[in-house]
Amino acid sequence: PVTSGALLDALVPKNEAWNRLLALETQVQTTQASLTLYTTKLTGLCQATDIIAHSLQALLERLPSPPTAAPAPSPPAEATSVPLFKASTVSHTNIPCPALPDAYDGDHAAGKQFLQSCITYIQLSGEAFTSDVLKIAWVLSYMKTGRASTYAL
Repeated sequence: PVTSGALLDALVPKNEAWNRLLALETQVQTTQASLTLYTTKLTGLCQATDIIAHSLQALLERLPSPPTAAPAPSPPAEATSVPLFKASTVSHTNIPCPALPDAYDGDHAAGKQFLQSCITYIQLSGEAFTSDVLKIAWVLSYMKTGRASTYAL
């Protein structure tokens, strides 16, 4: 004969297992709900990224093509020396080669100096800059670090 105490002892471990199983089921449902929410957010972010990519592509298509005669100067490698004179392709005389501006990090104290360096270079290399868009893109290429990089993207 089975006593009520033995029956109760046999059911207690099963109740604990059942309770753990129910707790795990609740965790699975919560995780699934979170996953669904994150999937929805990710889908929205992917759609926003696609819209931005299409907008950027449309802007790039509206930019004039770069000049073929005199390409824009590229930003220098970290610490390269700049020659004092460069040979002109139009005539056989040497003209002064202005110094390239230092990379700008967004520091307000250095902002005026950076802007003046860019203006001086553009004025002395006017034949290389055929449009305002080209000038702006060239200046933005020197805004590589710090807060300035946020605006150069």
